[in-house]
Amino acid sequence: MVRAGLTTERVVQAGAELADEAGFDEVTPSAVARRFGVQVASLYSHVRGAHDLKVRVALLAVGELADRAADALAGRAGRDALAAFAGVYRDYAHEHPGRWAAAQFRLDPEHAAASAGPRHTRMMQAILRGYDVPEADHPHAVRLLGSVVHGFVELESGGAFGHSAPEPGESWSRILEVLDVILRSWPGRTGS
Repeated sequence: MVRAGLTTERVVQAGAELADEAGFDEVTPSAVARRFGVQVASLYSHVRGAHDLKVRVALLAVGELADRAADALAGRAGRDALAAFAGVYRDYAHEHPGRWAAAQFRLDPEHAAASAGPRHTRMMQAILRGYDVPEADHPHAVRLLGSVVHGFVELESGGAFGHSAPEPGESWSRILEVLDVILRSWPGRTGS
């Protein structure tokens, strides 16, 4: 018998919590059903299967990141905006490792377009406008920012920096300083 109150939102939230506890790869309908004490079939009125559950957890994570980033960016520009935006990603990965992994899940074009992913891009473009990076170069600069931030966070999350000094936080600060310099000196700026 299905417990009262089982909803798609609760199922997806349970999947997100499971991702943080056990890893995104462990998010399955059977694992989520065990959390609720129900049969797996009880979930199929809320999710269509394992892939659908993972997509929904990914959409939740991308949305949470976008909401946090928007809050962090409010009223900031330049290096402050860059550091706030990047910090949201790093903090989220530390707080929610499974959801961070879910946010990297490759979505099909339809889900990607409907996700909060485009909000992330618009926020990065707003940061770039504050640096006067030419609009034509935004795709390149967005890819640079995404590569550096995601790359650092992925390496740090995987324990790659735990074997030597300095602490990763010190490197993170230096990297953000370097990104700030790169963006302020971007070729073709109208203000240069």
